[in-house]
Amino acid sequence: MHAHPAPSAAAPSPAVLAALRPQWSSLLGTALVLGVIALLLGLSWYPTEMNNWTRLFQGNDFLSSMVAQFLAPDFSNLPLYIRKMIETVQIALWGTVLAIIFGAPLALLASSNIAPAWVVFPMRRLMDASRAINDLVFAVLFVAVVGLGPLPGVLAIFVHNLGIVSKLFSEAVEAIDHRPVEGIRTTGATRLQEIVYGVIPQVIPLWSSFSLYRFETNVRSATVLGIVGAGGIGFTFNEAFKGFRFEEASAIIIVMVVTVSVIDMISSRLRKLLV
Repeated sequence: MHAHPAPSAAAPSPAVLAALRPQWSSLLGTALVLGVIALLLGLSWYPTEMNNWTRLFQGNDFLSSMVAQFLAPDFSNLPLYIRKMIETVQIALWGTVLAIIFGAPLALLASSNIAPAWVVFPMRRLMDASRAINDLVFAVLFVAVVGLGPLPGVLAIFVHNLGIVSKLFSEAVEAIDHRPVEGIRTTGATRLQEIVYGVIPQVIPLWSSFSLYRFETNVRSATVLGIVGAGGIGFTFNEAFKGFRFEEASAIIIVMVVTVSVIDMISSRLRKLLV
């Protein structure tokens, strides 16, 4: 018996050869982008004083003393820290809820598939202005207007997140399936009924997920607003740090981290159920 020769491997198709061929245009594009980034980093080296990075390791006595105190947190005022942390969460909660209440109708007015162009354009510019200014800046302004306390923190988070929430909500509205809306329209429904029964049910899961995400983000933001007198645990941390009571500052940071981590875990689970 004669052995049959092994069949030769089939030649690769032109499509496979094209896929294996080096994509020089893509590589050149990537190299160009990396080159521009490297150039920008080089140009900003001295303006950002990156050449003074060695200062971080100067004054080792103070640095070592500070680190030693941070590694020995003082929880003697733990009830106060917990109360202030709860206040911080409440500030974030109120600011987020207000942003959602006022942001939802603004999102509809900023959606190109819902509102006319002459309404969409100013609404989007208003949202841009709201989120372009950091909430810390808003906190400084509201402290000057209404005084020290939690209220400036609530107002700062509300105004800053109004633009963010409206933007996220409007993008969800613009991505809806228009067939249910058209079906409702054929029944003779009004424009408001189309939105209530055709648009809102489709975006509620995403809106809820976005809202939870903004809340957990705002808790982190609210911990900082207290530094400028806008209430919460940030003020307590600032006082401890300025008084060189690093053991207390360390304990406050631990309370912050634990609280934010718990909220993040709960929020993540809720978002998975909603989306």
